[in-house]
Parts: sequence; structure tokens; C-alpha cells
Amino acid sequence: MQKSDSGRTKLFTRRALIMGGAQALLLGGLAGRMYQLQVVDSDRYKMLAEENRINMQLLPPPRGRIYDRFGLPLAVNQLDYRLVIVPEQTHSLDETLESLQTLVSIDSHDRERIAREVKRKRSFVPITVRENLTWEEVSRVEVHAPDLPGVFIDVGQSRHYRYGGLAAHVIGYVGAVSESELKGDAVLALPGFQIGKNGVEKAFERALRGKAGSRQVEVNAYGRIIRELTRRDGQPGDDHILTIDMGLQEYASARLGGESAAAVVLDVHTGEVLAMVSVPSFDPNQFATGLSRAAWKKLIDNPRFPLTNKVIAGQYSPGSTFKIVVALAALASGELGPGFEAFCPGYLTLGNRRFHCWRKNGHGRLAMIDGLARSCDVYFYEVARRVGVDRIAAMARRFGFGEPLGLELPGERAGLVPTRDWKLATHGESWQKGETLIIGIGQGFLLSTPLQLAVMAARVANGGVAVRPTLVREIQRGGDRARAPREAFPSMALSPAHLAVVQAGMKRVTNHPRGTAFRARIEEPELAMAGKTGSVQVRRISKRERETGVIKNEDKPWEERDHALFVGYAPVGAPRYAVAVVVEHGGGGSKAAAPVARDILREVQLRDPARRGRGQSVAFRPRES
Repeated sequence: MQKSDSGRTKLFTRRALIMGGAQALLLGGLAGRMYQLQVVDSDRYKMLAEENRINMQLLPPPRGRIYDRFGLPLAVNQLDYRLVIVPEQTHSLDETLESLQTLVSIDSHDRERIAREVKRKRSFVPITVRENLTWEEVSRVEVHAPDLPGVFIDVGQSRHYRYGGLAAHVIGYVGAVSESELKGDAVLALPGFQIGKNGVEKAFERALRGKAGSRQVEVNAYGRIIRELTRRDGQPGDDHILTIDMGLQEYASARLGGESAAAVVLDVHTGEVLAMVSVPSFDPNQFATGLSRAAWKKLIDNPRFPLTNKVIAGQYSPGSTFKIVVALAALASGELGPGFEAFCPGYLTLGNRRFHCWRKNGHGRLAMIDGLARSCDVYFYEVARRVGVDRIAAMARRFGFGEPLGLELPGERAGLVPTRDWKLATHGESWQKGETLIIGIGQGFLLSTPLQLAVMAARVANGGVAVRPTLVREIQRGGDRARAPREAFPSMALSPAHLAVVQAGMKRVTNHPRGTAFRARIEEPELAMAGKTGSVQVRRISKRERETGVIKNEDKPWEERDHALFVGYAPVGAPRYAVAVVVEHGGGGSKAAAPVARDILREVQLRDPARRGRGQSVAFRPRES
């Protein structure tokens, strides 16, 4: 019995020791873990706790402003109240949006956009529900804020275009960042952030955007901000001063009126674009505040294409304005001199085809200067036939046709300068002699932009310097202003004597009674202009129609009327400004385009600071807001 009790006692003692040892090990492990957590890793967990309590947020930088050459603000920033929601902080996103709909208007388009953003963004990233809230809408949301977890009002900045559509194609507009554009810069993911989508806004997006700032905020357990701890403001975007004169821009736009047209004015020595007008236009503020589907459809369905900058993207046959290039190609070839004469009976026969002059009864015998002044088609048929398409094409390229001119805007088109090789490669057909004749009067495959036509006029006016157009005059960064870099323009190596012949012809166009634009001349001698008219058929005139009588432009449907063109420069004695005007389906160049160009050239000379003896333009009063 004693042995049995002794055995049990020993067994109990061993089990107690084992259990005690296990408990000691467990307590030791717990003590060690507590020591590690509270002493060794205390800094790490303190930091994690701080990160849960303190949020780091990016701050969007103020976007750089855009001004005209005299300091008139064209694109500025204004306060914008946005309704923002953080999906992970809501009990139910759909229920929260339903509640918000009783306070502010949220249409189906907004709901679809929000749903897309929720799918592609992390749940803690704020999503913009509505922008540009009124003060009444802000008040309603703030009053109900305790019942709307995850919803808050964000005060930011939105873009405002002071002159609406007057320079919309130049300045462009901003819009929301698309999914494909969410690359590189984290600031792009901020709610309501907008980037340049067209015009100067897009071309200089990086410089206008600036660099983001940051702030540290303390938040409670629900994620609501309690206070701001630190703030580091970002670097504002660079301000851009354009070459545009807004007063001249408004004048040219008003002069073009309701037509589908384009006009551009250049300084012939510097290439600065003083005005660039494409009508009809659009209001870029609609894009900045959010364009409705109905408004977007109205823009894209408009047959006169208000979204297209016709100055750089409209491609037209240059018509008789191209006779300037044909004349210089002939003179440079050595085949023909300025005294070369041709007889115009009203048509030229090539094989079994007749190529008609615009003047039915012809011009009689004339030489090159009168051929330009009176715009005789038969004369330039004959010149083109003798010179050939390839030499004409080579001269056209020297004047900037057939390639983008490098203007600081997206979407510039190259136009087209056809050659024998081009046709064979593109159409698989040989070049025909009749096509050379058509090129001689600026039609056929030949295409150009109004900007290229203005550059052609500028290069003739400045004596053959290959000036290139530019839109940005100065860039201001942090209070420091710097002139935009300017390249040294090379000489085109044209004979001054040859240029003098063409200049004489252009002068006679507007200042001789037989010139095609004499009625559209500037009558003040010190402001007188030189130029060249052009009319471009948009449909072929049949033989039967010629026999029965060609229908006048004004009697045709709008879309069948000729395009009207004019290029020119002024003043004749000391050229400073060049202009190109294209009026789509406007009829004759002398009637529809030349008077517009005349008025614009006269206005730009009257606004010239040097002429008026002061360092600023004629006073221009912006519209009252």
C-alpha cells in the first residue's frame, strides 16, 4: 500500500514538474513576445499606428495660366466645389448615391461613370460625383453630412476660358483624365483632376500642369479629417504668353461671321501668329465643366465641323493662290522668263480635251505679271505644261507645302503635293499630262491648309526667308519671364528678281483696275496690300452645263458652291503682315474672301504698336462677365 502511494506521489510530482515547466516556457515566451512588441519593435508599431491615424495626401498644383501677347487672360483658374465619395467608407455605395440624389442632381451618365471608376480604382481612392456645385447644393450636402459617411465636399480649381469660343481652337480645353492617360504622375488619379485635351492646353500639358504638393492630415476611426498637420504646396504650372492679339482675334472672328471659314495672320519676319480663327467655334468651358451627351452630339453632328481647327487641319485645294508657286517654279527652272507670253482664247486644248479659263471669252495675250494679276488659267496651264509637275512640286515644298509646319498645336495636317512617283505608288497609275495642267491652277490632287497658304504669302513678302509660324511668345515660371526660343530662319535661295516679278503681280491684283481683287483694295496708300485670289470648284462642270450656261454660285446649294480663298500681305512698301482666308463654299475669292482679308490686314496695321508710337495695342475692352 505504501509502495502504491509512493508511486502515485512520484508520478504526480513528475507531471506537476512537466506542467510547471510548460507553463514557465509559455509565460517566458509570452514575456519575450511582449518584450519584442513593446521594446524591440515599439518604433515600428508606433509608426504603423501613426500611419493609420495620419494620412498623406497629394495636392493638385494650380494650373499655369494662358495670356494673349498684351497680357489679357485667356485661360485662368477659378474655385470649384466638388462632391466626392470614398467607396470603402460607405455602407452601400448605391444607397449613398440614392440619398445624394435627393440633394443634388445625379444623372444616369454620372452613375455610369462612377460605376466605371469604382471598378478601376482602389476602394480608398476618392471619386468625384459632381463638379461645379452651386452654393445651395454645397449647403444641402453639408447639412446632411453626418448621415452620409464617405461623402465630403472638396474645394479645388477648375479651368475658365474668359472669351469662350473666340480662341477655342488655339487655346484648346481641359477634360477628365481617361484610363489610358493614367500613367506616370500620381496626381492624375486625384478626383476632379483635368488635363489638356486640345490646343495649347494639350501641347504644353506638362509645363502647364506643374508639380503636385502634399499635406499630412489626422483622421479619426471613420476616416474623417480632424486637422491638417503639415502642408507643402506644389509648384504652379508655367504661365504661357501667346503671340495672339485677342483684339485682332475678335475682329477677325466677327468679320468671318457665321460662315464655315478660316483666317490666319502672321508676322512675316518672326512667324508670330497674331490671329487664328476657325468658324464655327465652340465653348471650351463646356468641356471644363462637363459636356452633356446631347451637347456633344450636337457638336459632332454639325456639318460645318466646329471642333476642327480649319487653319491647321482643314485641307483645301489652294486654287489660283498656288499660281504664285507655279510662277516661281517656272522662273527658277530657266525655261521661262517674266516676259513669256501666252494667248488665252478662253480655253486650252490638250488632245481631245479642253481646259477652260474662268473667263469664258479669255484674256487675250498676256505675260507673267498680268497672268497673276488677272489670274488667267490658260496662261498657267501653258506654264505648268512647260515646267512639269515635279519642278512645281519641288518649289511647293520649299514654300512649306506637303509637310506640317511645326506649329505648337496638335492635329496639324500636312496637305499633299503630288508627283509622278506619288501617283504611281499610291494609285498604281501613270501621271497624265492633263493632271499637270490642273496642278498649274492649284487643283487636282493638290491639298493645302490655310496656315500653309499664309506661310507662302509671308515668305514671298519677306524676300524669300523660310519663316515658320509660332504661337508662344513668352513662358513665365515662378515670376521669371523668358522669351520662347526662336530659330534662325534660313534663306530659300530664291532670286530677288524672280520674287520681284511675283510681288509685282500680287500688287497689281489689288491695286490695278484689271486686278481680280481691285474692288477689295485698301484705299489708304500707306496701308495698301498685295495679294492673290483663288476659287476652287468642289464639283466638275459638265460639257452640257457649259453649253447651256454655268450656274452661278449663289444659285447652287451651299455644299456645291466653290471655296473662296485669298492670300496677301501689307503694307506693300515694307511688308510686315501676311494673311490667308478660306471661306468654304463662299463662291468667288474676290467677292467672299478678299474683302475679309482686306479688313483684317487694315485692322492689324492700325493696331500696330510701332505705327501708333506706343508699346501696346489699341485698347481692347473684354466683354463684361
